Amino acid sequence: MAKSFSMHDVDVQKFMDALDHCKGNVYLVTEEGDKLNLKSKLSQITGLIHLIEGGKVVKANIIADDPEDESYLFRMNLFGDAAIS
Repeated sequence: MAKSFSMHDVDVQKFMDALDHCKGNVYLVTEEGDKLNLKSKLSQITGLIHLIEGGKVVKANIIADDPEDESYLFRMNLFGDAAIS
């Protein structure tokens, strides 16, 4: 089972670009327990719209099926740069 990690103060555009880079499914888990597949553009809009304050994602729990995607998104969250390979 994939592990989740929290993302804080994420630049929305960089996060969307990073999602496009991911190979597997990436899920946002809301505080209510909803699990939205962020590879779907509709789920991106639905899931992120209520988490955005001032153009940044305030807090999100992320689960990635692919360990490389998880590592990529974790590094993006830590260093703020989706260009890390």
